[in-house]
Amino acid sequence: MTSPSPHDRSRSEEEDDPVDQMISRTGCADLHYAVQECMAEHQDWRKCQTQVQTFKECMMAFQNSRKEQLMKQRQTASGPS
Repeated sequence: MTSPSPHDRSRSEEEDDPVDQMISRTGCADLHYAVQECMAEHQDWRKCQTQVQTFKECMMAFQNSRKEQLMKQRQTASGPS
């Protein structure tokens, strides 16, 4: 009987992928899936630049919003200057 490989990273169907969870929190999941679908269909990232750019813009907007939130939290935590 063989033991499972320590490098086996397979997951059960019910277990969510951590990357999918992270992307879902950004609000950009649909755009991420559009990139994946395009790549699966065309097998060439160059043909998916519209989807990639749209996803990138969504992620950048999320990151900028998150930065603003963190800066406001820091200002509030440090009190009035």
